[in-house]
Amino acid sequence: MRAVLDSNVFVSSFLSSRGAPRRIVDLWKHGGLTWCLCAEILEEYCEVLGRFGLADAPEFVQMRELFKARRDISWVVIDGLLRVVREDPDDDKFIECAVIADAGYIISGDRHLKARDPYRGIRILSPAAFLRAIET
Repeated sequence: MRAVLDSNVFVSSFLSSRGAPRRIVDLWKHGGLTWCLCAEILEEYCEVLGRFGLADAPEFVQMRELFKARRDISWVVIDGLLRVVREDPDDDKFIECAVIADAGYIISGDRHLKARDPYRGIRILSPAAFLRAIET
């Protein structure tokens, strides 16, 4: 199962040890998910975590090392040419990453992204909806 995690899901996994975002990251840590990433998404993760003062948090430093070492990360290169989310063009990188990585899911709490569900067969679901979908 391949998925792109929006920044709001990734950051939420650091802010609470409970809840769907943390369960999704734990699913990846235990081999149940291939995380699809590109440099632009990782850069946004770092930027948003910095706003919360978490960019140097030990858990994020460990996550960056895991991103480098794990085989269940699908790194792709995007060109930034895909235009889908007119209301928030910064969200296009998540869709483009999913398309290039052949991901089945984008996991996001962002209403602009979720309004595009499905996009080219890629489901765009909230964290809770994603967990429900894979548990059935």
